[in-house]
Amino acid sequence: SLLTFTDSIQQSILTLEHLQKISFGTMVMSDNSPFSMSTMFNALQQIHLSNTRLKRLFNLMTSCEGVGQFKDLISTFDQSQLQKMASLLTSDSEYFMEVVRNKYGSRRVQKLLGVSVDVDALFYDAILQRFFDIMTDKYASYVAIRAVVVFDQVKKHVMYKHVLHYALDIARYQYGCVALNEVIIDADDPLYRNRLLDVVARNALFLSNDLWGNFVVQHVLKLYDLRCTHNVAVSLRGHCVDLSFKKYGSYIVEKLLEAEVSMGMVVVELLKAGSGDRLMRLARSEIGNFVVLKALEVTQKMNRVDLFWDLVQKLMPLRHLLLRSHGSNIANILESCSIANRCSN
Repeated sequence: SLLTFTDSIQQSILTLEHLQKISFGTMVMSDNSPFSMSTMFNALQQIHLSNTRLKRLFNLMTSCEGVGQFKDLISTFDQSQLQKMASLLTSDSEYFMEVVRNKYGSRRVQKLLGVSVDVDALFYDAILQRFFDIMTDKYASYVAIRAVVVFDQVKKHVMYKHVLHYALDIARYQYGCVALNEVIIDADDPLYRNRLLDVVARNALFLSNDLWGNFVVQHVLKLYDLRCTHNVAVSLRGHCVDLSFKKYGSYIVEKLLEAEVSMGMVVVELLKAGSGDRLMRLARSEIGNFVVLKALEVTQKMNRVDLFWDLVQKLMPLRHLLLRSHGSNIANILESCSIANRCSN
């Protein structure tokens, strides 16, 4: 119940205060008297009591009950109580990680972020201490994402620097790529946002061939940032055909085809592949046919008649091979072009 939760937090806070007094008393004794077994025994008893309180606090922070009421509950706490609660939660790095790795623990900690400068300072230190682990965890990452939104500018900038430093490694994790994408969206500083986009664009080839990193490249292309899209296209120049044979790689190439700033570079590469049999193999493949089809569609839509007919001429001689393959839709476009030519003549 909320009363039980409140009582547990209050008891934990009182224990923390008592431990601080015990610790101070022990320090004073060590300066004025020899080692005392009774003092040590009392200190160990208090540590055991503290561990019990921390365990109870952990159980309540990670409980699936009362999550929705947590914000209302902490609104009744004064600044001193909130700070001491945050101090308990961040008192040990492993303890903090166990709380934020939990679905409900993560949600409750998120509600504590932004309530005061002093509380944020404690969570800020705890997050930075385990930054990579937090950013690559399913639930803990939401704490870092929330922190980037609510922390003051000084703390935000330090967190942005950490993101830039770990960006490529974070992107290669299942939940890390999601967290990185969220940070890119939420970044309210144009300088750091552009630097993040530049990191992704410069390393687009590496990320595009990674199981999870490719989702980051897809994400930045969906932002329709012309500079970033152009830079991604430059990084992938000469590799678009290879990527088009792969499921997620083909999504990236299709996104490049949809943007005028990069469409021409991709189509020119497809035309070069037409000198051998790679373009035809791509057009007949289960995945690659969508890229060739997209190239035909966008060149028409963008009124690049020259590129459209160059593609048609490369594909037309082997149109019959497309009819009974994954490239049947491409064959239909070629057939309509053939009919149009006959009619014009």
